[in-house]
Amino acid sequence: MSTPGPAANRGRPKDPAKRAAILDAAKCLFLSGGFSGTSMDAVAKAAGVSKLTVYSHFSDKETLFSAAVEAKCHNTLPEPFFELDETLPIRASLTRIGLAFIELIHSPEVIALERLMCTMATQDTEMSRLFFEAGPQRTLSAMESLIRNANDANLLDTPNPRHAAESFFALLQGREHMRTRIGIREPMTSSEAQPHVERAVDMFLRAFEAQRDS
Repeated sequence: MSTPGPAANRGRPKDPAKRAAILDAAKCLFLSGGFSGTSMDAVAKAAGVSKLTVYSHFSDKETLFSAAVEAKCHNTLPEPFFELDETLPIRASLTRIGLAFIELIHSPEVIALERLMCTMATQDTEMSRLFFEAGPQRTLSAMESLIRNANDANLLDTPNPRHAAESFFALLQGREHMRTRIGIREPMTSSEAQPHVERAVDMFLRAFEAQRDS
């Protein structure tokens, strides 16, 4: 664990532009140097701010790394994506989430980060744990919540919402994501993603869509 920096000045409002610059710098440095190879000093220099400013926004390196991963996920899959709209068909909600998820996992930053995770798996397990909790686990928990709400609204019938959420993302990733991650195909285009997501949603609904009385 990294040593906490100076305590933040709680009376002074944070500068959102500086926070964004710190997160952008951190994402680049973590990708190039890994977790253990990235220092708060280096992040401060790359962001054009002082080390004290970095610590005023993020108390330690673990918090900064988690925030950088969360920011990437939030930009593509913000929390409102997982708020169930009962006025829409469940198919439409699942398709919208699926397309955003494919956009996220096929983005250059996420592909590079996943490749780095595999490379560092036996060397920097703390980085892997933080990545999973800030990215995949956050998305999985949000999807599980949506499925529970869809169960309550009689739109889905899933005895185990956590397993159903895992199945949904597994269908979306399939083998195509592995091919992309190991570099034998390019990331999906939007024209490729649409039918891919529709097939995944079809399979998911065959298993879990609630049966309506005729």
